[in-house]
Amino acid sequence: MGKVYYVSKNVGLGMLVLAVAALATIIALSIAYDKERAKNRGKPGDEATDSTSMPPPPTTPFIPKEPWDHYRLPDSLVPLSYNVTLWPRLEPDARGMFVFTGHSAVVFRCVKETDLIIIHSNKLNLTTFYGHHAKLTGLGKATVPTIQKSWLVVKTEYLVLQLHSRLAVGSLYLLYTEFLGELADDLQGFYRSEYIEDGVKKVVATSQMQATYARKTFPCFDEPAMKAVFNVIIIHDRATVALSNGRDIGSNHDPVTKGNPQTFVTTFEPTERMSTYLLAFIVSDFLSNSLQVRIWARRKAIADRQGDYALSVTGPILQFYEHYYNATYPLSKSDQIALPDFNAGAMENWGLITYRETALLYDPMLSSTGNKERVTTVISHELAHMWFGNLVTLQWWNDLWLNEGFASYVEYLGADYAEPTWNIKDQIILSDVHKVFAVDALASSHPLSRREEEVNNPAEISEMFNTISYSKGAAVLRMLSEFLTEPVFAKGLSSYLNTFAFNNTVYTDLWDHLQKAVENTPGMHIPHTVHNIMNHWTLQMGFPVVTIDTRTGSITQKHFLLDPDSVVDRPSQFKRKDFLPYDQMRVSGEDWVLANTNVSGYFRVNYDLYNWDRLLSLLSTNHQALSIINRAQIIDDTFNLARAKIISTTLALRTTKYLSKERDYIPWDSALRNLDYYILMFDRTEVYGALQAYLKKQIQPLFEHFKTITANWTKVPTKHTDQYNQINAVGYACGMGVEGCRELIKSWYRQWMENPHHNPIHPNLKSTVYCSAIAFGGVEEWDFAWRMFKNATLASEASRLRAAMSCTKAPWLLNRYLEYTLDPTKIRKQDATSTIQYVARNIVGMPLAWNFVRARWGYIFQYGKGSFSFSNLINGITKRFSSEFELQELKKFKEENLHVGFGSATLALEQAIEKTTANIKWVTENKAHVLKWFTEESK
Repeated sequence: MGKVYYVSKNVGLGMLVLAVAALATIIALSIAYDKERAKNRGKPGDEATDSTSMPPPPTTPFIPKEPWDHYRLPDSLVPLSYNVTLWPRLEPDARGMFVFTGHSAVVFRCVKETDLIIIHSNKLNLTTFYGHHAKLTGLGKATVPTIQKSWLVVKTEYLVLQLHSRLAVGSLYLLYTEFLGELADDLQGFYRSEYIEDGVKKVVATSQMQATYARKTFPCFDEPAMKAVFNVIIIHDRATVALSNGRDIGSNHDPVTKGNPQTFVTTFEPTERMSTYLLAFIVSDFLSNSLQVRIWARRKAIADRQGDYALSVTGPILQFYEHYYNATYPLSKSDQIALPDFNAGAMENWGLITYRETALLYDPMLSSTGNKERVTTVISHELAHMWFGNLVTLQWWNDLWLNEGFASYVEYLGADYAEPTWNIKDQIILSDVHKVFAVDALASSHPLSRREEEVNNPAEISEMFNTISYSKGAAVLRMLSEFLTEPVFAKGLSSYLNTFAFNNTVYTDLWDHLQKAVENTPGMHIPHTVHNIMNHWTLQMGFPVVTIDTRTGSITQKHFLLDPDSVVDRPSQFKRKDFLPYDQMRVSGEDWVLANTNVSGYFRVNYDLYNWDRLLSLLSTNHQALSIINRAQIIDDTFNLARAKIISTTLALRTTKYLSKERDYIPWDSALRNLDYYILMFDRTEVYGALQAYLKKQIQPLFEHFKTITANWTKVPTKHTDQYNQINAVGYACGMGVEGCRELIKSWYRQWMENPHHNPIHPNLKSTVYCSAIAFGGVEEWDFAWRMFKNATLASEASRLRAAMSCTKAPWLLNRYLEYTLDPTKIRKQDATSTIQYVARNIVGMPLAWNFVRARWGYIFQYGKGSFSFSNLINGITKRFSSEFELQELKKFKEENLHVGFGSATLALEQAIEKTTANIKWVTENKAHVLKWFTEESK
């Protein structure tokens, strides 16, 4: 046991429990109790899911025999610098193809004697020199071996040069290549993005190198530890602008094209020592709105000042991180660019961050509060990487969780500094902690850290970019920061960054520096090392449920699994019961105990039935005695404890009875997210009528509350989270049939249809109003939305309309819309899978989307290869699956398409089968109880 801190019962009990499981398991457990005294304590305070399980070992594993059979580069050569020249053609050639050409010279040092040069190259047509794919020269006094033969290895994406003799250890060499590649629309490497502005089709050459796509742009040592300095030159039309990681240091007429006045060559300052996955190259006719801190976007977007808000928060967030890290911004400029076609949300390329338009552009007249928050948090996330990830970089992709989990945690700190009135730090509970709890409670989850040798090929690397890496990483680091205290955490972080600047690390290096910060802080003591504490959160999957028995004072813990009958391959130390009883924890009468205050710890909490009753009584009589976050956590814990058969389903449902009095967003959103599971399981059964009646009864007071405080919907709530809660109130009130809601929605939308140039709907409510009005309407409402979608000049507005069109109840409209998703002239490739998921979310659209996908899987798989999120697609379509028939269909789909393959959906498909099986069991066991409870409570 670690230290336990007690405060007198008269002022409440604050308790931090360090549970020792094997070495040390941190459970940052805060406990408060005493009903009467608590009234003075808990004053209420003022957004790819993806597959996260790891692949099973192949039945007949491939055993590499030669160095080029391995996915990891040999450790014999180390790059020092590159000279890279690229010339993208923004007009198609005679074959109708868009291409780029270029040449690269990489200087490398031989550190181990070898007669092989192995360098990454993928989908590049390399020029041959005397029959070989490259030219090799020596630098200084190095003797240059001749090339015996060279060849490309498709499987491992290598260019291999076999030399007649060995390279000398310590000598420097230069490898020169010339190449041609396709500027495809696959959203990977150096690719093409197209858009129409003022009726003119325009083309952008842009890039996405993470994780393994730099090799698709030029031959390179494409691993994060292979850092080098990059000297970049881009040849481009003089009507365009070229951007890269470094600052532009000059543009001249291009000598390659014999002084063609229409062609320029732009040279960039050498980069800092950096990884290939952080490179960026862009050629466009975009404009920016500043000097050295710049926002780039389409000309119309800049003219409409859609980049102004992003620019206004970038400076403060950069200043915050400089102070937080105690390290100055390491580059000479900061460019951020919004791209029409971009597969991810954003990418932290050093000095030239790329974004989807929805993540960077904001129009104060047309965008919602949610759009504004997304811009702030995504910028904050990406700027956090400028130090953590870019300045100091992971050694290999098995440590991705630390890179992305860290940025996912501190993005809330940076955003809070930029927008202090939002209280945005509380939202990590909904957006990350609750989100990842749902995934990490599955038997198919996996640990944060994996062994380096378990992550080799590009597919395995891609699988690391999941909810566990991002959201569990954020939750665990937040827990560690609160346990150590933020000043100590920041001190260790600063030491880590300054020690390893421009180099690579493994996650234990951070633990070393945090431990030093603890030891160098007077009065600071923790009972175990940071290493020992954190090993239990990073090296094993899952999390514990802590059970407190207030009658005996005992505290126990075990591994929490959503399906208690599931089998886990590795035994979890969370199953150990190493808590000792605390007599001081006993309570009686109306006293109550609440654990994990503010949800600092990454675990769920269960109590004896008597304490649950006292907490529910408190919610019904004085819910504000508990913090907003803990009200949300009580709801989320009980619903999930019930699904795990630890408590009864009716006990979980009882936590929602007080909601008719609740006015705060976070508890309401927690409840609605959990009730959404019930809606998905029962909206095709007789249970739904009773559920709808109950939820209507609970949501109506909230709907009336917002009607009052907005003066009959003419004003906007002042508080940031109230604006979100208004959206919930209107959306669910209309869905549950609250009187007056549908008429309100339909009248707003009708007004807009009658005057398309004047939209009377407030941006915050647009998503809800569009969806509801299209659901209540017919083809006229749908076709109007389609016209507005095609004419939208703001990406977030187009995104709202695209989602809303999936809400129609007309099957033929939904089927037509599904056809549109595979036509890139109608729906961009980057939006195809999410649009199909939107249709599947509609109860009418779900079977249509499922039939559409399984009938065309072979085509969809080829159409979206490399750019589609297939895992999200399978997860989205199968969310409602809860019958034996649907399970058999899912298994049949798997069998019938084994010859096609499932790519990134392989693991999602297995999880869908697992979840459907669990859903069938849950519905069978709970349907009668749920129907009875909702029927009685809706009276």
